[in-house]
Amino acid sequence: MPAAVKISQVYKHYGNLTALDNIDFEIPEGCFFGLLGPNGAGKSTLINIMGGLVRATEGSISILDNDVNQQWRQARYSLGVVPQELVIDPFFSVIETLRLQSGYFGCKNNKEWINELLEILQLTDKRDTNLHKLSGGMKRRLLIAQALVHKPSVLVLDEPTAGVDVELREVLWEFTKSLHKDGSTIVLTTHYLREAEELCEQIAILNNGKLAALDNKPALLARYPYRLLQLTLTSAADKIPESLQDKVQTISDNELVLRLHRDHDQIGAVLESLRTANISFSDLHTQEPGLEEVFMSLTNKI
Repeated sequence: MPAAVKISQVYKHYGNLTALDNIDFEIPEGCFFGLLGPNGAGKSTLINIMGGLVRATEGSISILDNDVNQQWRQARYSLGVVPQELVIDPFFSVIETLRLQSGYFGCKNNKEWINELLEILQLTDKRDTNLHKLSGGMKRRLLIAQALVHKPSVLVLDEPTAGVDVELREVLWEFTKSLHKDGSTIVLTTHYLREAEELCEQIAILNNGKLAALDNKPALLARYPYRLLQLTLTSAADKIPESLQDKVQTISDNELVLRLHRDHDQIGAVLESLRTANISFSDLHTQEPGLEEVFMSLTNKI
């Protein structure tokens, strides 16, 4: 599958600070791709280089085979970026903003597409409203419409649901899923890891400016070798057997959660150890790891 985005040995230095350290990977065309990492990992720096707002110290990025510096016009036209910050010009109305954005990209006769964006993003009744009168959620919708007004092949969503309500979040994801279904490449950054786990097909995790992981979702989840055993207690767990003490994740009066290695810890042997220690329970279930556990492990949080 051809690459929608090719990131080749990218470094970015700010004085003595290395924001990006040899970032090298590709995003396949038509992929719903997650770009994850803790604060300060380098995600926004990488996105800004993709969008031409920042120049890499070394390396290159191309969008659909167009270098963002050498073929900048074609690269920009293929890319739409929804920024994390609510950047607006309060002197214009919604419709004026979208028409100006169309002009930046030389888009003519796209009135129907603009009206469609307004309808999908529930902005039709705000089309003549000045931007300073919009709520935060409406401004977020407008930023998405701006990013899509020229029908880019690659859409970057930088924390698109940060601080938005549940209704808007559902609108955004349904619209994003439809764009992906129609062939768009979606690049998502988010701190809501459940969203990334549900939506993304491939995921890259940055940490301290380096690429900590890059894989498809099933393979990435398989990297975490533990599962959780949750027990509803009917007696106090006063004395956890020594063999299990390093496996205790949480413990309370009525619940015990153990973190067990998939290959080395047998549930039957664990339960027998608890029985021998006179720790009884009324219910139990296991929980397989999700993206959050993998993320925390790879970024050295656990």
